[in-house]
Amino acid sequence: MTLPNILTVLRILLIPVFLYFLLSKVPTERFLALIIFIIASVTDFFDGYLARKLNQDSALGRFLDPFADKALVIATLIVFLILDPALPIWMVLVIIGRDMLVTLMRYLAIRKGMEVRTTRLAKSKTAFQMISLVLIMMIFIVRSFHIDINRTFDEGVKSGKKHHQIAGELIIKGFEILRDVEVPREQKKKIFAESAPYFLLLLTTIITIISGVRYMYTNYKVLLPPYYIFRLKNPASESK
Repeated sequence: MTLPNILTVLRILLIPVFLYFLLSKVPTERFLALIIFIIASVTDFFDGYLARKLNQDSALGRFLDPFADKALVIATLIVFLILDPALPIWMVLVIIGRDMLVTLMRYLAIRKGMEVRTTRLAKSKTAFQMISLVLIMMIFIVRSFHIDINRTFDEGVKSGKKHHQIAGELIIKGFEILRDVEVPREQKKKIFAESAPYFLLLLTTIITIISGVRYMYTNYKVLLPPYYIFRLKNPASESK
């Protein structure tokens, strides 16, 4: 097995360990989960770089690399839903759905002997997604010290409010508290920790939708039936 593939397999094997620490309520163990996630993200860059540098690109690597990426992200998002009831499941489903669509298009491209192009927006989306996940994990670490998100969420639900209304009110309240110098510092941290994950994930979802539409537009030919693909490649055949 080549070195790039070894790094990819290592990334996959780290996922269960990462999930174990992230689900823990112990701050130090959640911090270890954050470190593992960062290491996995860094190896994602290096395995692709080494494959090109050492000329060790392989069919196995082309399959394992995106699988490892999606497995890590999907597992992380599912745990986020467990850790924070205020995060709407539809956001996670949109992000997962977009990744599954891209995987399907890549599979169809291989079957049809075509290539799919990764847009700059898609690369930017991946970078922003990883940064957002890291920030949300950092917030969960802070919460594990002194934050109880369930209390705030339950109060909002009992009063008949929607998820976005609860998060929006927390943001507004947060700005008011930040302007009030007499408010204890711990309370300011609490407001930020309760509302930031929702809006980070919302922004990630919006970028995911935009990049997904752009990806489909750029590679729409992959979704066409073989006959139309032949006509696009051989326009002169129609005139014969």
